[in-house]
Amino acid sequence: LAHEPPRRRRPLHTAPVAALRDQRSTPSTSMGLTRIGFLGGGMMAEAIIRGMLRAKVVEPAGVYVTEISTQRLEVLREKVHGIHVSDSPKATFAAADAIVLAVKPDALPKVLPTLEEELQSDDGVQGKLLISIAAGVSLARLAELLPESVRSSTRIIRVMPNTPCLVSAGASAVAPAENATEDDLKVVESIFAAVGAVVSVPEKLLDGVTGVSGSGPAYVFMMIEAMADAGVAEGLPRAVANKLAAQCVFGSAKLAIESAGEGLHVAELRNRVESPGGTTIAATGALERHGFRNAVIEAVRTAASKSRTIGKQAQE
Repeated sequence: LAHEPPRRRRPLHTAPVAALRDQRSTPSTSMGLTRIGFLGGGMMAEAIIRGMLRAKVVEPAGVYVTEISTQRLEVLREKVHGIHVSDSPKATFAAADAIVLAVKPDALPKVLPTLEEELQSDDGVQGKLLISIAAGVSLARLAELLPESVRSSTRIIRVMPNTPCLVSAGASAVAPAENATEDDLKVVESIFAAVGAVVSVPEKLLDGVTGVSGSGPAYVFMMIEAMADAGVAEGLPRAVANKLAAQCVFGSAKLAIESAGEGLHVAELRNRVESPGGTTIAATGALERHGFRNAVIEAVRTAASKSRTIGKQAQE
């Protein structure tokens, strides 16, 4: 990353989703990423690391993690062999070409100012790529949190992942700062393609991304729970109801993704299940009467609104 002249980044389109890249195949590693650091070693960081190693985006010896929790450090040492783990951010900054800020959003504005000396040292972040997965913390705010001496040379890309990254089935949206290069974007896409699908969007759309896919797994889990509860009410054993409901959602999502490539809208897929006068059309009619569609829309928009609020609070 730091050894090649930056190439101009392609401009983002203005469509709601600028570029969809379903990159669940093995990503290219031709961009030269050999060492990546993580500030924070929680569950999401672990999922990203495991995905990268599985897809051979980077070798274990090229991963450096800083984590203040002794328990998490031990977990990472035991579960992810060969990576470097410590409680020293200086060591991570010095070793890495790119650094993932995997700190909780409310903690990040407090943590970065305490690392001013490490950030602006000769072995700090100057000229490097910062990748933030902190929801609601804008690119502008992230730059403000860096020492002034390194702001102009440090490229930043925001990413909104979701928890299915833990099983390599995530949905992540990336939004680069103006000074991020084409190669920077490719690096970030390769990292998150290792744990699911990736889209690139302008930063202003990340609140909407939060509403749809960032918070979305919770809506789906609630639906699975409700379907299973209804199955139990109809006499199914709990384990059977849970398995059938979860598999139904998994299979339906897989069908929707694969059918999209053939130009089929999800409404058409629904219509194909709704036989005239049958059980399904009666059931979807009940969902409509009880406000299912509007409830989901309101949930997405409420989450997006909350994301905007968090972003404003992070600016304060």
